[in-house]
Amino acid sequence: MASVADIIRSLQFAIKTGQVVLGTKRTKKLVLHGKAKLVIMASNAPPEIKRDLKYYARLSNIPVYEFPGTNIELGTIAGKPFGVAVMAIIDPGQSNILELIKEVREG
Repeated sequence: MASVADIIRSLQFAIKTGQVVLGTKRTKKLVLHGKAKLVIMASNAPPEIKRDLKYYARLSNIPVYEFPGTNIELGTIAGKPFGVAVMAIIDPGQSNILELIKEVREG
């Protein structure tokens, strides 16, 4: 079973080696077009954003991972000096983030 620490490390590697988009509007657009491979949202993201993105992601068969930390912690992981409520992984690069999330969802 993948731990949160494993997911954080893999997410940071995906940000360095792959393509990740931060922010609700851009993530929503990618999900609606089916271009995201994974959506990660902070535990304290606004409920209406969580609801909408989960709905759109389900329609496009895109996995959604609810990060157990806050938007500030997610922003810090992404190397940003601000909070990040939602991010989309377009290309995981050399990370194994997609496999870890699949493992968490099945486990």
